[in-house]
Amino acid sequence: MTPEGRPAKVLLAMSGGVDSSVAAALLTQAGHEVVGCFMRLGTVEEPEGMRPAEEASACGTSAARRRGCCSVGDAEDARLVAARLGIPLYVLNFRRDFDRVIDYFVGEYSAGRTPNPCVRCNDWLKFGRLHDHAESIGASFVASGHYARIERRGDEARLRRGLDEAKDQSYVLFGLPGERLRRTLLPIGGLRKPEVRRLARELELPVFDKPDSQEICFVPEGDYAGLLRRRAPDSVAPGRVVDEAGRTLGEHPGHQHFTIGQRRGLGLATGVPLFVLSKDPTRNEVVVGPRERLVCGGAIARGVNWTAGEPPREWRSCAVQWRAHGEVAPARVRVEGEGGDARLEVRFEHPSEMLAPGQAIVCYAGDEVLGGGWIDEVRPAVTA
Repeated sequence: MTPEGRPAKVLLAMSGGVDSSVAAALLTQAGHEVVGCFMRLGTVEEPEGMRPAEEASACGTSAARRRGCCSVGDAEDARLVAARLGIPLYVLNFRRDFDRVIDYFVGEYSAGRTPNPCVRCNDWLKFGRLHDHAESIGASFVASGHYARIERRGDEARLRRGLDEAKDQSYVLFGLPGERLRRTLLPIGGLRKPEVRRLARELELPVFDKPDSQEICFVPEGDYAGLLRRRAPDSVAPGRVVDEAGRTLGEHPGHQHFTIGQRRGLGLATGVPLFVLSKDPTRNEVVVGPRERLVCGGAIARGVNWTAGEPPREWRSCAVQWRAHGEVAPARVRVEGEGGDARLEVRFEHPSEMLAPGQAIVCYAGDEVLGGGWIDEVRPAVTA
């Protein structure tokens, strides 16, 4: 599982779910020295500091369990799995670091953009700060239970889709720099979810039938606007719903309640289907119109990360994806500029829709992740 095929010391992110638990078992079976790490991200109150999970087990009662992930109940599940496998488990307090992810989420929504906190959490924490901690304890690799695969090519590492297409998480890992990708292990990427659960049951792991988390951990009820009202109380206010000509059609409780492409919940009785086309946070307006106005011809993305060799300076064909489990569309792409000034230009082969500023857009060649960036501008479709 390591490039050299030899056992290594591995720091494994354990969430208390079945995926990371089976990842721990597979790494242990392969002979690696596995150190489990539960990342406390601040979804529940707990004391500051880092401590072995055994000392924290009193917190892990069923009453403390919450929907989402990273709760004290999840920490208890991770502890039970670690004890079953005979590996150490530590709880690392990343609450202050996780505030950066929440601030990003709040800031993007307030700016009328569509954030993806899971990608940012992976970039900044799970494969950011956790790699730093791995170095401090002498671990050669960081591992997780993501459904994606890493292919080694000499000194290079290439990210590929997970074998289970329905669970593939390569999209949310596109931001890993090459040097971090080389030091990452994804043990379950070649398995399908039913196989993972079967292995968990056979290994008698106590989380074999634990439901998957379906929510953003810091927004357990999906109430994005409520979170913004708490974190930035002046940012959520009623405003106008308008058409593209600026005519008032109704009122909204806050533009943060809406996403690009949304149809339901607009509260408009116009007799024709209307969709959210854009949001203007400066004027606090939500612009609606017919679905065909959502069609676009491409996008400009910044914050580019390209791990599959040199970024293409000339147009190259690939497939692009702009939602974690969304459609994939054929396109041509190229990268202009260097470093922080680089920008990824995307031109769809056929007009697409539902793109929004703030989304991550990821490029694929078959099942290989080439790179991606963050949509800064959506380009209109070219009409004859």
